[in-house]
Amino acid sequence: MSNTLQKNLNYKKFIIDERLQYFKPHASKIEKTFAEEISFSLNRKGKFISPKFFYDKKGSDLFEKICTLPEYYPTRTEIMILNKLKDELPSFLDKTFRVVELGSGASVKTRIILDIFSKLCGDVEYFPIDISEILAESSEELLKDYENLHITGIIDTYEGGLEFLKNYDEKKNLILFLGSSFGNFPPKDGHEFLQKINSTMKKGDLFLIGLDLVKDKNILESAYDDSQGITSEFNLNVLSRINDELDADFNLNNFSHHSLYNETDQRIEMYLKSLVDQSVVISKSNLLLNLEKDELIHTEYSHKFRLSQIQKLLDDVGFEIKHTWLDDKSHFSLTLVSKI
Repeated sequence: MSNTLQKNLNYKKFIIDERLQYFKPHASKIEKTFAEEISFSLNRKGKFISPKFFYDKKGSDLFEKICTLPEYYPTRTEIMILNKLKDELPSFLDKTFRVVELGSGASVKTRIILDIFSKLCGDVEYFPIDISEILAESSEELLKDYENLHITGIIDTYEGGLEFLKNYDEKKNLILFLGSSFGNFPPKDGHEFLQKINSTMKKGDLFLIGLDLVKDKNILESAYDDSQGITSEFNLNVLSRINDELDADFNLNNFSHHSLYNETDQRIEMYLKSLVDQSVVISKSNLLLNLEKDELIHTEYSHKFRLSQIQKLLDDVGFEIKHTWLDDKSHFSLTLVSKI
């Protein structure tokens, strides 16, 4: 990658050793984006906070806890499907591919894919893209277990990381977007994001996407409002992050976690509910936020899909479906596609 391109993209390069390097936008870019987005999203009638801001260090750790909860089926179900792929995915690959992952987190599911690549390729290149600093930590853990692994991390938004990748080199990529994270997008934004991925991909690249399927309402609602209160803590943590990074004075005791399944729109909806009439100052966003008792701040959608909807969605964007894998209960899907 040229120094000119690196400068233009406003990234700083960190070389840890010969097997690990990562790129990160300059801190001023991250802070400005966060402050501007919070100012926009909370200074309106239908207040919201983008779910991408859940994932500071504490938020990422809490999400890893959520993934182990008995009520939270998506992670263990997707892992079951990934284990099925061990014998089938290699038929779609060759030794010239590398692994690119959007939202790598703690890289638990990544290990299954890396195992497949290790047998197929020997030396493995891995490009994790994650907005959280946990990327650097989890990368170092992976290197301990995979002697022939080389990692180039990108600590940025998905969109930023994809743009970075587009201009990086000509090597073929298997892009992973696991964990049903796509369901967090509103439909229009989701469509645009898939178009972004499609435009980033070269002929010969592959994209593997995990999508949660429509199922019993009770199963869904329990998964997003667990008995141990970890999801509640995860949701409220975004206010702590705003306090810390944008010099705000949210009192977390004045808010509660609120979630429900909207059957019409096939989605879980998560909110922070104001328990009192209150005012909050967010200094770095130049915002005085006034909230009424019971007013909701939307924090996340988690859309669920039918298989017919998945096929139409991917077709509309210009993907060709290579294969779809399901679990035994048809609770979750993994779909492999190529660019037409």
